[in-house]
Amino acid sequence: MKKVNLQSLLQSIEHLGIHNARGIQWNLEPAELIEESVTNGDGVLADNGALVCNTGKFTGRSPKDRYIVRDQNTEDKVWWGNINIPFEPEKFDRLYEKMVDFLGGKKLYVRDAAAGADPDHRLRIRVIDTQAWHNLFCYNMFLRLEEEELKDFEPDFTILAVPGFKANPEEDGTRAENFAIINFTKKLILVGGTGYTGETKKGVFSVLNFLLPDKEHILSMHCSANMGKEGDTAIFFGLSGTGKTTLSADPNRYLIGDDEHGWTDKGIFNFEGGCYAKVIDLTREKEPEIWDAIKFGAILENTKFYKGTRKVDYTNKEITENTRVSYPIEHIANAKQPSVGGIPKNIFFLTCDAFGVLPPISKLTVGQAMYHFISGYTAKVAGTETGITEPKPVFSACFGSPFMPLHPTRYAELLGEKMAQHDVNVWLINTGWSGGTYGKGARIKLNYTRAMITAALQGKLDNVKYQEHTVFGVQVPQECPDVPATILNPVDTWADPDQYYDKAEYLAEMFIENFSKFEEFANDDILKGAPHTGKVDI
Repeated sequence: MKKVNLQSLLQSIEHLGIHNARGIQWNLEPAELIEESVTNGDGVLADNGALVCNTGKFTGRSPKDRYIVRDQNTEDKVWWGNINIPFEPEKFDRLYEKMVDFLGGKKLYVRDAAAGADPDHRLRIRVIDTQAWHNLFCYNMFLRLEEEELKDFEPDFTILAVPGFKANPEEDGTRAENFAIINFTKKLILVGGTGYTGETKKGVFSVLNFLLPDKEHILSMHCSANMGKEGDTAIFFGLSGTGKTTLSADPNRYLIGDDEHGWTDKGIFNFEGGCYAKVIDLTREKEPEIWDAIKFGAILENTKFYKGTRKVDYTNKEITENTRVSYPIEHIANAKQPSVGGIPKNIFFLTCDAFGVLPPISKLTVGQAMYHFISGYTAKVAGTETGITEPKPVFSACFGSPFMPLHPTRYAELLGEKMAQHDVNVWLINTGWSGGTYGKGARIKLNYTRAMITAALQGKLDNVKYQEHTVFGVQVPQECPDVPATILNPVDTWADPDQYYDKAEYLAEMFIENFSKFEEFANDDILKGAPHTGKVDI
């Protein structure tokens, strides 16, 4: 354990109202936290060295139970609604008092860390946990500070993560016994009633998404990022199932980060110090970087062993399909250290279009990029949920609406400004279906998608011919190295062009309907990026 002024730390904990703690363990090393977790009965070691833990009732975030305190600092800034749910300051204060009273007599694990690999834009955070493995998660996911940085540490935000404390909805103003509440005025995040560690991670992300755009004119992004050997930086946006992690984990490029980044006038920087990846059906062949990163110090959540062994069965879905692993980014062999990059040259919007409409690759104007950024489209396929019999569109603003406190147009305008300023290419990549909808067409081959992304990164699509897509208006390249030209124009892959255009118009109308809730705040450039209907060959 690094040296610390224990008296100062104790005073700061008591200043929060936490008295008579049974013991305060500050910035324990991974081995110590793993030993504590095993001793406390909260985890067991797998044969690969990872700590295996169960998050309990909640195996994912609970967006309907995430709140922001509505006061003079947030009233006119936050985009209130079903995503950013307001919470009254008085109710927050009462809930906070109950929570700190609950912590009396508890053993606490405290971690001082930071978010933001760029030291000029860093958020200092103190996390107070009641479970050792939760504190190990924070060690993995946030930036690990040197001893000099920890001297006289004063947090910008403090997080209380207490799974054992459950709210009383009738008394406390919550919807359920679990909650995650952000108070920007008091610089506190409360997480209670849930053992899912992602609530802590995304709480910090939400704070940065509120502070950075207005305070420092930084675009905060829910994306992965990598860098080529020559220093060229690329960004990948995409919802779950679109291939964001797979396509950004390129052995020929350095990984900057897999989930959260900021874009300054100098370049981009990772908010985090680690990765939090899905592991369902993980194999070494499919994801060698992630497979090799799962070792001592990593935490596997909600996985199961093969019977009678300590070997992890990554195919097992008994607890959840949202099985996860967290590990420090240094566990990735080609991780970029520090986790910063230059101005992006290429941005990729990844979508798994199960309607078979969107081209496998297309180039966007600034207006189209802002429009598609706000839309954040992908599709679920039939059979993924009860009642889904055909592809279902999913729209998540800025490819991460649950974590965006400001109106989506604020982030989109920042993206447009930076695109125009730095002449950045934005590509829309369809990793889904071609030649028909899901069940009729075929999934676009991964090696073709990789070849298209490589061609874009290497500038091999700069001087080819393009055609405008009639419905979506995007520019479709007519040739691409190592990719058959016959799949580039999606209408050519359908047996019946009329059926293709019917489905394209159907999808375009869903885009337009979804965007209607943003129109009031969208500028003319964004509105010009909308699709239109019409049956004309591309």
